[in-house]
Formats: sequence, C-alpha cells, structure tokens
Amino acid sequence: MRSTATPNLLQSLPPISVSPRNPSLLAHNSLTSPPKRTLDITCASKRSPDDYHATLKALNSRDRRPRKSLGQHYMLNDEINEQLVSSANVEEGELVLEIGPGTGSLTNVLIDAGATVLAIEKDAHMAALVRERFADTNRFKVLQEDFIKCHIRSHMLSMLESMGSLSEKPRYAKVVANIPFNISTDVIKQLLPMGDIFSEIVLLLQDETALRLVESSLRTSEYRPINIFVNFYSDPEYKFKVPRSNFFPQPKVDAAVVRFKLKQAVDYPAVSSTKSFFSMVNSAFNGKRKMLRKSLQHICTPVEIEEALQNVGCLATSRPEELTLDDFVNLHNSIVRA
Repeated sequence: MRSTATPNLLQSLPPISVSPRNPSLLAHNSLTSPPKRTLDITCASKRSPDDYHATLKALNSRDRRPRKSLGQHYMLNDEINEQLVSSANVEEGELVLEIGPGTGSLTNVLIDAGATVLAIEKDAHMAALVRERFADTNRFKVLQEDFIKCHIRSHMLSMLESMGSLSEKPRYAKVVANIPFNISTDVIKQLLPMGDIFSEIVLLLQDETALRLVESSLRTSEYRPINIFVNFYSDPEYKFKVPRSNFFPQPKVDAAVVRFKLKQAVDYPAVSSTKSFFSMVNSAFNGKRKMLRKSLQHICTPVEIEEALQNVGCLATSRPEELTLDDFVNLHNSIVRA
C-alpha cells in the first residue's frame, strides 16, 4: 500500500563537487570550498543562492518527488549553475531559453545575471513552483509544455519581438539548461539548426554523451551521424565535468557541460539540400560495417560511388566511419542529383 505521509527529502547527502576536464578552466573559482547553505529560496530584492537544502525544501513544499519518467535530476550545487551561466557568457538584457527549470536554481542565477528567461517545463507542478517563485520579476516567463513537441521557434520570435529586438542589427538569444539525459539527442537535433535564433547553446549532458558529441574520432565505434550533424551546424566545446554527486536523486553516471557555438546559414557546408545530405549520411551509417559502395547503392551504382569516393580523395572501399564532414559533403555533391 502506498504511504500517504509527506515524503521527507531533507536527508543527508554526500559532499558535492565539480571536476573540470581541464583544471585551469575553473581555477578562478573556489569550487573546492563547501557551498553556503541557505534554506530560504523565496524571491527577494537580492536573491539568495540555492543549495541542496533549499532545493529539497522546495520539493517538499509541493509534496513532490523527482519523477523518473521525466528524467528529473535536480542540481544541488549553485556554483555549477554559476559555471553554466558563465560558459554561455550571459550578459544583462539577453534572452535565454531554459529547458526544465525544476525548482528554479539555474533560473535564479540567470535572472541575477540580468537575463530575461523563457522556461519550458513539462511538469505542471514544477511550472507552478517557478511561476510563483519568480512572480516578482517581469524578466521571467514559464510555459508548461513538452519541449520536444512545442513550437519553440514561434515562442522565441514572440519573445524577441516583445523585447523590441526586431531592429536592423540582428539580436540572438541563448540556451542555458540542465536537461533530462533521456531527451538530450532530441533537444540537440531541434536546437542546433536554429542559428538564426540562437548564438550559443550551453547544455548539461551525460558525460559519455558529451564526450561522444565533441571528441569522437574517425574509425571508432563512437563516430555516428550525430557527430556529422553537430559539426554541420555548430562548433562544439567540452567545458567541464560534473560528478553525479551534485544531483538529487543521484544518477548512475557523471554529467558534463558542453557549449555549442551555432553557425549561421551562410557558414553551413555547401550542399544542395540538407534533407538529402542527412538522408545520405543516415543511410551510410545504417550499414556501418558495409562499404559505402554497398550502403549507398540505392542512390547510384556501386561503380559511380567508387569513382566519386576516389574523386574526393577517399578509398573506393571506404566505410562511413572513415569519412569526415567535408568528405561526406563532397561525396553528396558528387552523387546526389539536386
């Protein structure tokens, strides 16, 4: 029988810390010292930083427990939120999209940095919590929607227009978010092609995913179509690692922060059609251990594929994991008819 007692989440937790992949990245911050513990997370003229007691108290106030189905893992270390905002170079007056604000710990830092925040929250209870928490500011708006299904372009254009940014000089928004690990690929695929809206995207991802997106090498099993996609639309950078002990509940894996600097359309690799390009790339990797002359023979004959591969400087027997982004672009332009 399910207990009707209010769950008490204010329990002892292990020390929380952050580990930079390159220690020099965080040398200027005192992340080794214990965070200040402040129980009051209500809005005030000077907002208090969140700590893990404040986060858990906020959950208890709504009789909530993290929902596994939504991939909810709440950040307990406010200094990591500060690093997220710093990684995106958030400046006063900028519009920032946050996905899954939870109790509002990252939102709090973004607002203190002077940003206007549009938050998308699927959990109705968490949406109500942050709406109430930041009711005293006109620089925060939360929409209770599923980010994967929402019309984010429409929402962002509406917000930019309301901020008076439709001027001769383009103004771009940014994304700063601690997203559920289970939707990271979907989020990346939706946001990276939006270089006309966003200039930078900073996401807290599963560490393994972060490394695969940024550092996967040719001729490895980790080299996949998503690597071609990420580098087509952005310049990714691994910022720092975040140990799993910084979350509640604690996930089974560590996290990491990745910064994507989005490209403008004029800087995309020159292909006649991005749709046909990524269709070709996906077809190539569907038969990953197959030679391209076999996996792409639905596009043209094996002989034509061999000739095209040699013309772009690749072996006629090449497999997909052996081609760079530029190789795929040149191959596409050689064998795909517009």
